[in-house]
Amino acid sequence: MHTIDINCDLGEGFLFDNQLMPLISSANIACGFHAGDTNTIKKTIDLCLIEEVAIGAHPSFKDSINFGRTNMHLEDNELYDLVAEQIELLQRFCRAEGTLLHHVKPHGALYNMAALDENISSIIATVIKELDASLILYGLSGSYLISEAKKIGLQTASEVFADRTYQANGTLTPRSQFNALITNTDDALRQCLQMIEINRVNTVEGISIPIKADTICIHGDGEHAVDFAKAIHQTFNINNIHLKTVGN
Repeated sequence: MHTIDINCDLGEGFLFDNQLMPLISSANIACGFHAGDTNTIKKTIDLCLIEEVAIGAHPSFKDSINFGRTNMHLEDNELYDLVAEQIELLQRFCRAEGTLLHHVKPHGALYNMAALDENISSIIATVIKELDASLILYGLSGSYLISEAKKIGLQTASEVFADRTYQANGTLTPRSQFNALITNTDDALRQCLQMIEINRVNTVEGISIPIKADTICIHGDGEHAVDFAKAIHQTFNINNIHLKTVGN
């Protein structure tokens, strides 16, 4: 029997949060820097509590114009403060609702830069551990986000993607490229099963590489997000793959 956590980026102002929440086990809540505001944060936390979904912070570069998907280069102290401010905001909201923050997953350009940069990943991991050593860092499988967190004893969740293609070095294909996204449901389901059941993924170069799947991301911002999530959820049930929140 296989188990997997399903996470979704929510609180970003899209229309599907209510419908997606029953289909996932972890939510990454926008902290207001790339999307969301205090109202969406509270609303999304309330939905998580109703559906018993683990609550995560989804910190980003301060870049709402580009939805946090443009690379930015900050001094180490600036990056530390940027990440800390957003995590602390989610922690305050969680405490006000009588609950605790479960994990942190960086967003967009911050996530992708950290995956390839030892120093950025080290700073993010350090922030998380200093704010709450029980938090789990969700990061790209095989990336510096995972290795740097492990170096300092922080719990991690190796993340894979249902709707993104992979490069030979294990990174995601940049969104600027035509083949970055998987839009066919059957292709996405095939990739999901391969990553969970045999811990491998096929790259755009046509080779198979090893991958570790603790949590799988379903993006909540697409036109067919709910149908896509339902298909994945149904396929997991058929194949005896059970949802389990990381750390539980």
